[in-house]
Amino acid sequence: MASTSPASPIDFPALAGQLADLAAAHSLRTFRTALEVDLKADASPVTIADRAAEAAMRARLEAEVPMHGILGEEHGRVRIDAEHVWVLDPIDGTKSFITGSPLWGTLIALVHGGRVELGLIDMPVLGERWIGQAGRGARCNERVVHASGCTMLAQARIVTTSPDAFAADEWAAYDALSKACAMRRFGGDCYGYAQLAGGHVDLVAECQLQPYDYMALVGVVEGAGGVITDWRGRALHIGSNGRVLAAATPALHAQALALLAGVPDVAA
Repeated sequence: MASTSPASPIDFPALAGQLADLAAAHSLRTFRTALEVDLKADASPVTIADRAAEAAMRARLEAEVPMHGILGEEHGRVRIDAEHVWVLDPIDGTKSFITGSPLWGTLIALVHGGRVELGLIDMPVLGERWIGQAGRGARCNERVVHASGCTMLAQARIVTTSPDAFAADEWAAYDALSKACAMRRFGGDCYGYAQLAGGHVDLVAECQLQPYDYMALVGVVEGAGGVITDWRGRALHIGSNGRVLAAATPALHAQALALLAGVPDVAA
C-alpha cells in the first residue's frame, strides 16, 4: 500500500497513467469484436469492456490510496466526501466504441478539495495520452501542448459530439454560435477537448454531460491554457448541470458565453 506521509508522497500522474494502462488492457481486448451491448436505465449503451475497465481501475485505487474517494460511471461512488476523489470514465464514447470508431477514450480526474488537480484523456487506439495539471501545463505523450491563441468567433473552429444531445433551445443557441464560427465539426466525444488542448480546434460546447464526462477535461484544457466552464461561466465541479463550454482563450470564451446566454439556466 502506498504511504501518504510527507516522506513518501504519491506520484499522482504516474498513478493516473497506471489506471489508464489498466483500462486500455481491457478495452482494447474487446474493441472491434462481437460485443453484447446492454442498455442502462437512461437508455445509454454499456458493454463488458466498460465495466471491466472501471473495475480494474477501482481495484488499483483501493490498493494504493484506500482513503481516497471514487466516482465512476459504471460502479457508482464511495467516500465521495474525501479530500481526494478520483473521477473515472472507462470508455467515454461507448457508441463510438461499439461502432468501431477509434475516437473513444478513458477519462481520469483527481479532484482535491473540490477542484480538479489532474486530468487525463487516454486515447488507446490513437496511442495518445493527454494529461494536464493545475499550474503545471499539459502534455500529449510528453510533448507540451497549448491551446490556440484564437480570440475571435469568426476565426474559430468549433466541435460538439452530436446534435442529438441538445434540447430544442440548447440546439438553437449552439446552432447560432457555431454558425458564427469559421468551421463546425461533429463527433469525437472527449477527443474534441484534446484537440482544443493541442491547438487544433478553438471551441467545444456540449450538454447533458455527467461529472465523469467532464471533470478530467478541466485538467487538460486548463493545463493547456484554455478556459472551461458551464454555460453561465461558472467553474465546473462534481455537481454542475452538465452544460460545458471550453475555449482556447478568455476573449473567445466570453464571446461564446454571450451567444449562449439566452438559454434558461438549469439546476444542477
